[in-house]
Amino acid sequence: MGPITLLGAIDPGLVTFLSPELASRIQFGWTISVHIIFASLSIGLAPFIIYFTWKDVRTNEQRYARLRSFWVKVFAAGFVMGTVTGIPMSFQFGTNFPQFAEVAGELIGGPLAFEAKMAFFLEAVFLGVLLYGRDRVKDRTYVLSSVLVGFGAWLSGFWILIVNAWMQTPRGYEMVTRNGMEVAKLTDPFAAFLTPRMPWMYVHMMNASVISVALLVAGVSAYIVWKKPDTEAWNTALKLAVVLLIISAPFQAVHGDAYGRHVEDTQPQKFAAMEAHYETGQADLHLLAFPKSPEGLTDPRAENLVTVSLPAVGSFLASGGDFDAEVIGLNEYEENPPVALVFWSFRFMVGLGFLFIGLALWGGYLMYRGRLSDSTRYLKAMIAASPFGYAALLTGWYVTEIGRQPWVIQGELKTSEAVSSTLTGAEATLTLVAFVVLYVGLILTALYILKWLVREELRSLGLRESSGDRWHGPIPWVSSDD
Repeated sequence: MGPITLLGAIDPGLVTFLSPELASRIQFGWTISVHIIFASLSIGLAPFIIYFTWKDVRTNEQRYARLRSFWVKVFAAGFVMGTVTGIPMSFQFGTNFPQFAEVAGELIGGPLAFEAKMAFFLEAVFLGVLLYGRDRVKDRTYVLSSVLVGFGAWLSGFWILIVNAWMQTPRGYEMVTRNGMEVAKLTDPFAAFLTPRMPWMYVHMMNASVISVALLVAGVSAYIVWKKPDTEAWNTALKLAVVLLIISAPFQAVHGDAYGRHVEDTQPQKFAAMEAHYETGQADLHLLAFPKSPEGLTDPRAENLVTVSLPAVGSFLASGGDFDAEVIGLNEYEENPPVALVFWSFRFMVGLGFLFIGLALWGGYLMYRGRLSDSTRYLKAMIAASPFGYAALLTGWYVTEIGRQPWVIQGELKTSEAVSSTLTGAEATLTLVAFVVLYVGLILTALYILKWLVREELRSLGLRESSGDRWHGPIPWVSSDD
């Protein structure tokens, strides 16, 4: 990262900057958090778009054409935002973490290149067909384009998670000396690409994306149904979202339980941080935890919390069936991750997961009774819950990434060793502020586009939200005459 000329006008004695390591970690964490929102939107919307496109072509019913058109526009907006927010992350490897890029370049370069050349371009090309080709290509070609767009989104996640899974459980390499520096040399591509973590992480992340988008689709659909109960299209979308939740939400809980045992086997320090387990020995499972004082928020030890716990169940889950199994405590390690962030993020994620199961079962019951669209309470609940899927997804990601600290490559390279030695605290802090401002603007833009699309949909259904609306056209900045 080059010198910032504005620094010459700043008196260092008047400003306190973050350390290069802390600012770089926050910056990358912030950028990837925003990027994940849009990346998971593409992944989660893929099944909906494929289904709506297939039904539109097969039945030629207006409700499916309406749903396909609406959600393809949302997908396109998310795709653009995901591209804009994703590109800077690769540059941060060079500007903020050049030692990581040097050490792991041979391992991570291939998957990142495959993601760009295979998945991104596949998704981009056929998204154009989806947006503009309904009356220009054959029906089979149009349906195929939806499948390829969805496949591209899921393939993109595959290559990106290969990189992250390798960082969690590195395999298929050996450390060699090049130009006086220890670097990772690829020795077994199969072992490196398909590490023990990869299948667990891929299934969990893909399903989390489906849950997040199912809640979003349910929330938008519930809002429109609440405004106009007799809309056939959005009643259909609401039912489909609830069905996907009924399948995906319980599956995530079952899969997450097994995933936790894998984490304990491969990253016991992270598992201990998830439960704030400090003393080696039998571990309890904290179902609920409340801090006794503000100190408990930042240091969640047993004496600082009021907990509702299941004795020895932590050992049972970690071992897969042994209540007496020994779980290594955090006191055994020289350096630990920010335990409070991992502990509370894990509780937040799990709590929301059980909320999703409850909402899914509630919706399934209402569907069985034929009252899904008539229950105002349920419609309002789904509207309120629509952003919670992303909250659960992000906190789960924080458990994964923060729980790995102090390592950027587990057991090989610490984060403190990966940060640029020439980067100053002022440069890192000011660029962090710039990224926060820019990405907040992108989030607000995305929310505005979604709000505008919903208003246009209500208007097309004969409702008008506000007399001040002046947009007319398929997208906000293009008039109907263009």
